Amino acid sequence: MAEIGYSLSSEEWGAKDLVALAQRAEEVGFTYAGISDHFHPWTTTQGNSPFVWAVIGGIAATTTRLRLGTGVTCPTIRIHPAIIAQAAATAESMMPGRFFLGVGSGENLNEHILGDRWPESDVRQEMLEEAVEVIRLLWQGGMQSHHGKHYTVENACIFSLPSPPPPIYVAAAGPKAAKLAGRIGDGLIAVAPQDETVKNYREAGGSGPTYGHLTVCWAESEDDAKKTAFEHWPNTAITGELAQELPTPRHFEQAAKMLTADDLADKGLPLGPDPQRHIDGIKQFAESGFDHVYIHQIGPDQQGFFDFYQRQVLPRL
Repeated sequence: MAEIGYSLSSEEWGAKDLVALAQRAEEVGFTYAGISDHFHPWTTTQGNSPFVWAVIGGIAATTTRLRLGTGVTCPTIRIHPAIIAQAAATAESMMPGRFFLGVGSGENLNEHILGDRWPESDVRQEMLEEAVEVIRLLWQGGMQSHHGKHYTVENACIFSLPSPPPPIYVAAAGPKAAKLAGRIGDGLIAVAPQDETVKNYREAGGSGPTYGHLTVCWAESEDDAKKTAFEHWPNTAITGELAQELPTPRHFEQAAKMLTADDLADKGLPLGPDPQRHIDGIKQFAESGFDHVYIHQIGPDQQGFFDFYQRQVLPRL
């Protein structure tokens, strides 16, 4: 069975809450956590979006065993990869051996904010590949320069550089992204339990760990879980490329008006108090080749979720 982690939802919680939730995850027995990096939440109901690198510092200072990674950050448009290289190096130096850098090609929701154009998918993948090249170059140490198609770095040196630097895990959904992850990443991150994603990653040379992100909603009843999930996380039922293309929370809210709570249930999310549903959701990822699964609990009742997983789910895994 896969190793189980916890998902810190920056869209739903403020900075202090995220630090406290990371501490609680460590106490409960989760061995690692992924933390999202957004400038905007998906919807205004979610209501938060703190600067992830400040939050990581707080978690590093208040946990001792929990491994932590960005799930995921976009090092291509909103933040230059040289800055991400420095930020991730600092995070690793604060929690040696406990940090990983998860990267992806991003969403328009977060990346348009400085007036930059939102390029098509192939260009975004090309930018991500060059961004990882820049990050690894700077992690070699010493004075470095890079003059590429998308990024320029001149006479830059990261002085606070841990040895070794953290691993880089690359997010993927489609086959091209999975193959890119296999070429340039130390691991894979995905949000759907698809055999083909892991297969493409492995065939492209990927030999590292594979992380699946599972969204659930524990509540006292299935109806309560459906209601909470639809109120706080309708975006998970928005299909196709819209999640990458819509630019503001208002647009996601407009798209969500075309959905119902049953659409979330139809996505196969584990909803409600039956531990077997949650275990089956994890098993789907494990059977698809993922050796790590980290769990996102939708909504305000994180403590109820922690108690439920501590008593009824984690012991059975």
